[in-house]
Amino acid sequence: MSRDAVSAARPVLRGDRRSNAAVLPDKRRAATAGIGFTALDNGFAALDDPADVAAVQEICDGLTAEAIDKLVRKWLARLPHPFTPADRAAGYRYQLSVLQAEFSLTQMLDKPVSGRIFFEQTIRDNLDIGRPDRVALIFARQVRRNTPGVFRTRVITDTVTPSLHIDYKHCQIKQYHKHGRALRTETTINDTYDFAIGRRLTNLPALREIGFSANRRLLRVQRLSHDPADGADALAAITDPIITDTGQRVPGLRFTDPRAHALLSAICVFRLLPRGFAHRDLRHHLAPQLGLRPEAMTSGQITYDLRRLRLHGLIDRIPHTHRYRVTDLGLRHALFLTRAHTRLLRTGLAEIHGPPVPTKLRAAATAYEHAINDLALLGAADGANAVPAPTRTLTPLTAVYLR
Repeated sequence: MSRDAVSAARPVLRGDRRSNAAVLPDKRRAATAGIGFTALDNGFAALDDPADVAAVQEICDGLTAEAIDKLVRKWLARLPHPFTPADRAAGYRYQLSVLQAEFSLTQMLDKPVSGRIFFEQTIRDNLDIGRPDRVALIFARQVRRNTPGVFRTRVITDTVTPSLHIDYKHCQIKQYHKHGRALRTETTINDTYDFAIGRRLTNLPALREIGFSANRRLLRVQRLSHDPADGADALAAITDPIITDTGQRVPGLRFTDPRAHALLSAICVFRLLPRGFAHRDLRHHLAPQLGLRPEAMTSGQITYDLRRLRLHGLIDRIPHTHRYRVTDLGLRHALFLTRAHTRLLRTGLAEIHGPPVPTKLRAAATAYEHAINDLALLGAADGANAVPAPTRTLTPLTAVYLR
């Protein structure tokens, strides 16, 4: 589903934490070395030659404490210095410290659209990732009752892009879908004393180990009930058109098409026939579901439907005969899609849009509409004033914040 991009560390000595000053030179060094790459914001999305991965990783790993110290000393020698020559002669020097350090792991997605579906499912299945027992696994630290900080999971939606936030003391892990092309996991250390490490720049290697290890542990701790990309691919394989080897286009079975559902319902019946079914059998089962007499459907229409079912893998032809049998995949898909349409979509929409009968679904829809209307009225009354973000408590230790 994904491949690892080059990992990057961004220590912040002062100023804006989003500064790219520590990363952009890596791109210039890679370009100078003749390495072809595709940029992803402040990182590398892909390399033209996979053999250059080791070289680019070595460039990124070159951001060491010694390199940062050398750069700062260079500019301190040129800029006005607060220490007098007598102070410097006496041995007074600046000691560099780490105010904030950010360590990120970027995994490029081979299928960006499926990647977003995957990440949204990851959020739904890991809303309890901020619990103390889960945080202890991520940071490999014991969490006791007197451990400071708020242990929680926050899901923040900026426009249409959700992000997952996990807190540990003054440290935070953020996971989000970056530019619709990659899964970015970032660990930001705001206080090195949270891990019993000093703030001196010489402690940067120890902070790197903690940050990158936390990113990897989060990915190992996270779990999925299912892979939603598989479901999206399976649905597309049925509903999307197919182009044959000869270049012919075979229409898909649209989920909301009555004729498609009549075909799926017929498949469920034909699976019970030991000798399979023939052209005539499909006509007699399909026509009544469409409100037609069998004689009203032409031979060409039935042949067209048989071809659609066969090329989408729902049926196959019995060798040396003009009869067909339902495949295992076809039965599973037909049963699920017909039930979802009949028992879920049709029934649910009838409860919402039908007569005002008191049902749980209608009550939930009404409550949601009232909440949206109240929020809109509150925003109109306040004018330009900010509206506090609503908070929904999931468990005593897990909350979702929406912005």
